[in-house]
Amino acid sequence: MISVDAVHAEVLSDGLLELGALSVDMHDAAAGTMREQPLFGEPGEPSEQIWFDTEVTALFVEDADIPAIMQAVTQIAQLPSQPDYRLAKIEEQDWVRLTQSQFNPIQISSRLWIVPTWHQPPDTSAINLVLDPGLAFGTGSHPTTKLCLSWLDENLKKGDTVLDYGCGSGILAIAALKLDASHVLGIDIDPRAVTASRENADRNRCDSSKIKFAAENSESTTQFDVVVANILANPLMMLAPILISATHRGGHIVLSGILNEQAKDVMDIYQHWFKMQIAREEEGWVLLTGTKI
Repeated sequence: MISVDAVHAEVLSDGLLELGALSVDMHDAAAGTMREQPLFGEPGEPSEQIWFDTEVTALFVEDADIPAIMQAVTQIAQLPSQPDYRLAKIEEQDWVRLTQSQFNPIQISSRLWIVPTWHQPPDTSAINLVLDPGLAFGTGSHPTTKLCLSWLDENLKKGDTVLDYGCGSGILAIAALKLDASHVLGIDIDPRAVTASRENADRNRCDSSKIKFAAENSESTTQFDVVVANILANPLMMLAPILISATHRGGHIVLSGILNEQAKDVMDIYQHWFKMQIAREEEGWVLLTGTKI
């Protein structure tokens, strides 16, 4: 770990990587103290690019010649003198197991669980959604995902058709099918999310004739009993015409990814077509639902 000023922090980090560092991290040397410096400025003011006093941490293999590396990086960074540094040995660990230990089964309701592949289902009689953390959003740990899952668990009727717009990991679409939807379509503009959704559907042994994922809505003229979108407030407002037209009269719209203070703005757009309400809240996030008039 090396302490350095803001002027030399980035070039020092680059130099360490050139000299064989496996990884390099920069952070505020005063973090956790009264002198901690926010990385971004106040609204309307320019942001700082880096902390005034920065600590640079570099990871090297055990037999690396650290004194020689420090001498070389001092010259590369054009430092007036070799900076002080501290050494610490990182013991060998099973990083996969350590990472996995951070993700445990999540209970959504008495009958709905999200279970990573490395865990046994706590309740084998429940509906267990097998899902690992990955590139796509939606592992069930975020309040917005929980809000949507809880609504589906309590309100989805057997035989309903469902559109999951912005499907991410596919978790809501898969849950809908497991909760007896007759047909589910997941849409996401990110091809990686579509791929992840398909893989998760296969992992959960979903009937491929009843669930589909795509980057574009090939069923644009189809209307659904339930349209769910767990995105963010601004996209939800921009996508309103698409989501409105995708919901048939008497159908339900379920919107999440909305902070409490944003709820009114989103409701104002949708309330001309839906009887809207705040269905529930969790940790400052709200779930908006509506029935199409």
